[in-house]
Amino acid sequence: MAVRVKICGITQLQDLHAACDAGADALGFVFYEKSPRHLSIASAAALLRELPPFVQSVGLFVNAEPAFIESVLQAVPLDLLQFHGDETPADCARFGRPYIKAVRVNRETDLLKCAADFDAACGLLLDAYVPGVPGGTGESFDWKLIPPGLPKPIVLSGGLTPANVAAAIQQVRPWAVDVSSGVEAEKGIKDAHKIAQFIAKAKEAS
Repeated sequence: MAVRVKICGITQLQDLHAACDAGADALGFVFYEKSPRHLSIASAAALLRELPPFVQSVGLFVNAEPAFIESVLQAVPLDLLQFHGDETPADCARFGRPYIKAVRVNRETDLLKCAADFDAACGLLLDAYVPGVPGGTGESFDWKLIPPGLPKPIVLSGGLTPANVAAAIQQVRPWAVDVSSGVEAEKGIKDAHKIAQFIAKAKEAS
């Protein structure tokens, strides 16, 4: 099975083109003001107008007010929602859009329960648990904590880089991998060479 690749935290047009040209399956756009990769609604709408066919757009939210998410959806044609906070299953489902739920993993995380609770999700995005930080830390977690037979597609995230993505895919066999800081030149600014390396390594490994 060919693993899918999402490049998250796109903030500028040249990075969007670099990711698409390298073969990204999805791009992530962050609507969380505390993130260095945060986008305004207008900026995100302008970027998505340049998105080529068959590349999925994903909007990332962290404990956002429903009215704010609705305002984003009115202006930005997102294909998929990604919830990175403490949202309940009802919070995630209320917009009538496909969604994935991020889960920050440590030894206390019951991923089977998460999969059951978020049964309407398209998949679970598994990220590293770092206290007080909802994601985008560049930290990895122990992949052995993922139980076999998890009944949801896995999007593996957290600390992935061109150097370790192949090993991650071979061990976890996820549906997709998600990277942001691992392909950056600086926070919020991507490195086209790292993007191309990451995608090539991911596709080769699968």
